[in-house]
Amino acid sequence: MTGFSAALRAMAVLLAAVALIASASCGDDDAPDATAGPTPETASQATLPATLEATPTRADVIAVSVEGEPGAYTFDVTVRSPDTGCDQYVDWWEVVSAGGDLVYRRVLLHSHVDEQPFTRSGGPVDIQPNDLVLLRVHMTTTGYGGAALRGSALSGFTEFFAPDAFAADLETRQPQPSGCAY
Repeated sequence: MTGFSAALRAMAVLLAAVALIASASCGDDDAPDATAGPTPETASQATLPATLEATPTRADVIAVSVEGEPGAYTFDVTVRSPDTGCDQYVDWWEVVSAGGDLVYRRVLLHSHVDEQPFTRSGGPVDIQPNDLVLLRVHMTTTGYGGAALRGSALSGFTEFFAPDAFAADLETRQPQPSGCAY
């Protein structure tokens, strides 16, 4: 049964990656093309609607601003989370490739109970202007979940809810928080 469960989990991850790539390539008439929009040196921004509320156990990436140049972008990521202190808080946000590889992780060393939503910067993030990536956040108590953003530095980011199984193996990858200050 373990082999069967592992095969199902692997298939779910593969299907999530295919869906992520396919949905990003399916444009509509309002979608910017590769020649339009910001240059890699200017900011790429996305914001989720203010009406989207964090659940009691999940956190959301609600905005991102990207600045810099290819191979060395800085991400300013805004998170809304149900932090209660060191017993439950967002311990990192990360940039994940469409294939499920960890590109960058910004570890957070304390809770943000009285600062909601909060923004933290990270980088340099080694991606190219058109690289499709997913930004997501991790809670100490529940792991991944909630709203994420997907897109690229060139075309910007939109809301995305990744399946729980998508790149779940990254949860144990370094860097990891070394504790919680408060």
